Amino acid sequence: MPVDHYENFPVASLLLPAALRGPVEVIYRFARSADDFADEGDDPPPVRLAQLGAYREKLALVARGADPGDALFRDVARVVAEHRLPLSLFDDLLDAFSQDVVKNRYADYPEVLDYCRRSANPVGRLLLHLFERTSETQLRQSDAICTALQLANFWQDVGIDWAKDRVYLPQDELRRFGVVEDHIAARRCDDAWRALMRHQCDRTRALMLEGAPLSGSLEGRARWEIALTVQGGLRILEKLAAAGYDMFRQRPKLKWFDWPLLAWRAL
Repeated sequence: MPVDHYENFPVASLLLPAALRGPVEVIYRFARSADDFADEGDDPPPVRLAQLGAYREKLALVARGADPGDALFRDVARVVAEHRLPLSLFDDLLDAFSQDVVKNRYADYPEVLDYCRRSANPVGRLLLHLFERTSETQLRQSDAICTALQLANFWQDVGIDWAKDRVYLPQDELRRFGVVEDHIAARRCDDAWRALMRHQCDRTRALMLEGAPLSGSLEGRARWEIALTVQGGLRILEKLAAAGYDMFRQRPKLKWFDWPLLAWRAL
């Protein structure tokens, strides 16, 4: 499975309908490569932003029906045309990746949610467009699942993000729970830290459960794909709690022995 923000992306999953595995792989390549501009290597911020800007220019060519001159974007153009995908969702992803280059602290929870709206929710919405299931209720439930997955990823990766000088924990809630960034730097998991992270994980779990009924509105393999994705996110939150919210020393991961449990729960 891929890493970072896209570790839950169902690339080439056998649970996906065979006809959709190719389009999903194209969307993944776009998201992964663009995210790498923001996160990987040693390029300074202006270079990273320029690389993301070049992606925007190619998306603009796709929107005009012109040749983007790039194999990836020709694939994007083909998938967008074949499945009538909203090109604005690709732009939202680029906007979020650009924000990662220039913003590394979040004042409050609404700011974090706004980032998730652009960094995570477009992926779920693109999948729903591929499934041809795009009612307002389904889109809202998908947003809840994708935001919850993004948040769960933030909470399991607090230490990893700290090494990149990023803190996705809302600053006002750090203050409210009596936590300072030195907790992260020192990997200090005291009562204040556990109370803060319990609050984050409980809220994330509630959001995941809010979106969980989405799977019931889908059919066949798509239904299983979403149900297992939800259960995977919930399992990560369980493991965080079991570790006393010490993701520094016990970063939770899904392992082979988790999958029978997830499948049983998905039923």
